[in-house]
Amino acid sequence: MTRAFDSHDHATCRREALAAAEAACAERGERLTPVRRRTLEILLESHRALGAYDVLERLREDGFGSQPPVAYRALSFLVEQGLVHRIEALQAFVACARPGKTHEAAFLVCRRCRRVAEEPLPDQTPTTPGFAVERRVVEMQGLCPDCRNGKA
Repeated sequence: MTRAFDSHDHATCRREALAAAEAACAERGERLTPVRRRTLEILLESHRALGAYDVLERLREDGFGSQPPVAYRALSFLVEQGLVHRIEALQAFVACARPGKTHEAAFLVCRRCRRVAEEPLPDQTPTTPGFAVERRVVEMQGLCPDCRNGKA
């Protein structure tokens, strides 16, 4: 479970997620290049979903280039490696709460502040004969506790 809506030591949260991502890449023989690493760091700064162009702007500020493929390639790699999730409803990306571990998740998306909490998705395989599920996307939109209470 993510700590997106809970009070927590976010510096430790970021550090642990980045270490897990580095370990997962090393284990798979993949490289967390400087632009990939910085992209992940940007997404780890908060539990908010960011669009590709938001990430690109930050990468540009950090000297990684200003062409969209820079961000899209890095995001694509991070998604493929299970380090980042794409939030379909927002057309945005969020760092994975359990980086490098194969899993499916449900996402609780705050429509106001764009924070995203990741919850484990129960294993419920459809029983329709002949149908093979390749990917499940479960996103629930609402208001996080801070936004509901006027704190965000």
